[in-house]
Amino acid sequence: MYDKSVRRRRAVLALLVACSLALLTMYFGEAPNGALHVMQRGILEVVSPVQEGASRALKPFRDLIGWVDDTVGAKNDVKALRRQLQEQRAAAIANEGAARENARLQALLHLDTRHELEHQGPVTARVIGQSPTVWFATINVDKGSSNGVRVDQPVVTGDGLVGKVTAVSPHAAVVTLITDHTVAVSARVNKTGVSGMVQPAVGDPGELVLQYTTSRDVITPGQTIVTAGTASRYDRLQDLFPGGIPIGRVTRVDDPRTDSQLVHIRPFADMRRLEFVQVLTRPDTRPKA
Repeated sequence: MYDKSVRRRRAVLALLVACSLALLTMYFGEAPNGALHVMQRGILEVVSPVQEGASRALKPFRDLIGWVDDTVGAKNDVKALRRQLQEQRAAAIANEGAARENARLQALLHLDTRHELEHQGPVTARVIGQSPTVWFATINVDKGSSNGVRVDQPVVTGDGLVGKVTAVSPHAAVVTLITDHTVAVSARVNKTGVSGMVQPAVGDPGELVLQYTTSRDVITPGQTIVTAGTASRYDRLQDLFPGGIPIGRVTRVDDPRTDSQLVHIRPFADMRRLEFVQVLTRPDTRPKA
């Protein structure tokens, strides 16, 4: 029974193929006004209105499907563009951060070269924490005793003096800044050699003052203040910082040319935006001039 059904279907298929070939041969072989051509035009005339009506009836559905496809495609494009924008923004931010860090590290290198600090074992450290108050100015760095960092070692940036190490653990250290009221630095006017002691200004922790000058010491705004680098058996703080490291610039002088004159200094280093510092782990053994 199954074989008969299969043979019947094959016979019908062969007959249809033969008829199709015969009709095609007759169609292409007859004249344009032949019976098959006339029949084709008649069928087209009858079917065309039906096709046009169906096309119009289905157009809203086709438009809806097209709108859905376009919307989905647009959303996917927006997601892809947003993801690309996020990746580009992240790369730009990373590049900016790398450029800034490179500039800071280059400044440290230049400071080492200009002031011959290489022989003092500079250890570059990243700032990992900062004091929450302005009156007790400290920072935490990611280098400690395992890197040769010890208490009372000087700390600098590419802009100049920052402070000194006041506490150490194996892998971290606390640096007290020169804007802290506990720190005093022996300093001098770079141009004239006038000396004194730099300490934070009272009431303004972001400013320094040069004290203990005399009426004979002429100091004017714009002059540069650097570390004195002198040693004294009476004040061990003077022996901590090597000489010639920039501290800041004179902004004004109160009561000039008197024994009570007070020299105001703006530090070169921005103490609130420190990212990298260098700890000078070996003392300055160069002979003093």
